[in-house]
Amino acid sequence: MELLKERILREATIINQDVLKLDALLNHQVDPQLTLEMGKEFARLFAETPITKVITVESSGIPVAFTTAMALNVPLVFARRKKTLIADPDSYSERVPSFTKGIVTDIMVSRQFLTEQDTVLFIDDIIANGDAARGLIKIIDRSGAKLAGLGIVVEKSFQAGARTIREQGIRVESLARIASLEGGKIRFET
Repeated sequence: MELLKERILREATIINQDVLKLDALLNHQVDPQLTLEMGKEFARLFAETPITKVITVESSGIPVAFTTAMALNVPLVFARRKKTLIADPDSYSERVPSFTKGIVTDIMVSRQFLTEQDTVLFIDDIIANGDAARGLIKIIDRSGAKLAGLGIVVEKSFQAGARTIREQGIRVESLARIASLEGGKIRFET
């Protein structure tokens, strides 16, 4: 998606050769028009699959997952990272490390919102090592739902996350694939 790549080049900040800060686009501030276009693109990429729900992990994946669900005219479900007083005690749960946060958290999805009748499209903002993605894929698998695929806004292809998921036979579609951040320069895969 060329518009996304242009915005990444203009607005992203390289923290080091492994970390790209996308606060101006995805993780702190959200551009509604760009986010709508990304949702439409994911809906187009997965149009041939009868999807019943879009799923993501809170919180940065929610805006793009929302616009994708809107384009597909299906509900959005998101895995919670924090247990609350009103959290459903009957939830699927998986413990996952966070690459950018440097901590381990539990992600949870209520069993009432993810069933064997569902075909879900998993949308996420960034994939690096893929730990959160693999955790949510385990939850989807345990629920009996069918995973249509994984849509990623930004794939850091120099890290193993998306590759290991593709190796499981899961379809992964990325809107922008970054090959390298070396030397303080963003290089996209061609």
